[in-house]
Amino acid sequence: MRLFSATLATETNTFSPLPTSLDGYKQTVFLRPGEHPDATPLMCTAPLWVARRATRRENFTLVEGSCFAASPAGRTNRADYEFMRDRILSELKAALPLDGLLLGLHGAMIAHGYDDVEGDIIERVRDIVGARTIIGVELDPHCHLTLKRVRLADIIVLYKEYPHTDVVERAEDLLRLVLATIRGEIRPVMSLYDCRQIGSYPTTLPLMRSFVDRIKQEEGRGGILSVSIGHCFPYADVAELSGRILVVANRDKVAADRLASEIGQEFIRMRGRTAPDYLPVDAAIDTALAAGGAPVVLAEPADNAGGGAPSDNTTILCHLLDHDIKNAALGPLWDPIAVRLCFDAGVGARLPLRFGGKTGPASGQPIDATVEVAALARDCWQRFGPTQVPLGDCAAIRIGGVETVLITNRTQALGLELFTNLGIDPRARKILVLKSTNHFMAAFGPIAHQVLYVDSDGPLNRDYARIPYTRIIRPIWPLDADTTPGLIF
Repeated sequence: MRLFSATLATETNTFSPLPTSLDGYKQTVFLRPGEHPDATPLMCTAPLWVARRATRRENFTLVEGSCFAASPAGRTNRADYEFMRDRILSELKAALPLDGLLLGLHGAMIAHGYDDVEGDIIERVRDIVGARTIIGVELDPHCHLTLKRVRLADIIVLYKEYPHTDVVERAEDLLRLVLATIRGEIRPVMSLYDCRQIGSYPTTLPLMRSFVDRIKQEEGRGGILSVSIGHCFPYADVAELSGRILVVANRDKVAADRLASEIGQEFIRMRGRTAPDYLPVDAAIDTALAAGGAPVVLAEPADNAGGGAPSDNTTILCHLLDHDIKNAALGPLWDPIAVRLCFDAGVGARLPLRFGGKTGPASGQPIDATVEVAALARDCWQRFGPTQVPLGDCAAIRIGGVETVLITNRTQALGLELFTNLGIDPRARKILVLKSTNHFMAAFGPIAHQVLYVDSDGPLNRDYARIPYTRIIRPIWPLDADTTPGLIF
């Protein structure tokens, strides 16, 4: 038995001012066949990593393709996308004949000229391998579950958790189902229910936690092989943006349709009740100062690099400095130029530094201050569940009682290493400001005395009705009160 695996992934915010080019992939994941590290999976590479570890146990040959992944931003350059796609396709052709494929994709990648990158990849893969080769795909739940990719793939599995701590477990599910299909033990059929809604669904909050736990119990019953919740990615202006439910069953399409409809209707009944409450900046800081314990985490989803934001907004930091707040740390703030200047100055130096506020109007004003370079570190990483995410060179600067972590590789707050790389103990700070929506919860949730979500003026608007969509299919909630959900596949 022969399997092929490769990755091409990013999450595209079509409203982001930051284009995505080949350099963005080289900064994150850019690996030729055989170069993937053994120690840990990287962004969207779990199918390859899991399959490599299972080859002897499951008695199959794995042909490894290239792996490309970039931090979320704007559309990928067309020529760069086609270069990466065509490299993987050429590797696929050289690997024939094959019994199956394991594709590590994201599900919300958009390139200039390609609104459904994953659909484009799967279509071209199907043309190469033919109808009998089993195509298995792992996707992020913040994806667009388009009809095209559901029609062309044999099995699609999404992560269930948000934060995405289960990427390895879902890749293991995908591998198990692909192997069972090749061996003739199952014949998967898929059903897709469109909930016609846009929302945010952290599984660390009680309502989504119980919902995910319930759907897990459906798997293995009555021939149900897999259940996935497609949250959607709200910051993409594409036609099929919507929350959708995907059910994979063994042979029984009627059972899959029935369960997808049941879960979809339950998902609809949760509208407006799955996201946390948000506080204005001043109120969040006052609440944190009044709290009896520490650290108090102030999460800033509006400037989350994981949603395609620049992560250089200065609004909360300005409030901390203007009010002379003590024992606070903020990170990450993306400013490669400021990082370089700090390295040039050296640890312990005091220098006038302009930092933050660089990308556009939603970044706020640049800060001009005399800062102390508290720490420097080269080629840093932070952990996110089983994966590692590069931060690049980092600098910690201190102004009064506030420390700020400046990074070179744009990404969100994920692991404690964001601070500990630079000698900052996040447990010892009264206030931690984290530029992230919910992924920070995996590492920071367990140490936080309290978590507050802040409504800043960053570019990721939390009121979806105010996002200037022009291409999505209407009606859809919350843009429209009356919607028409239902089975679409």
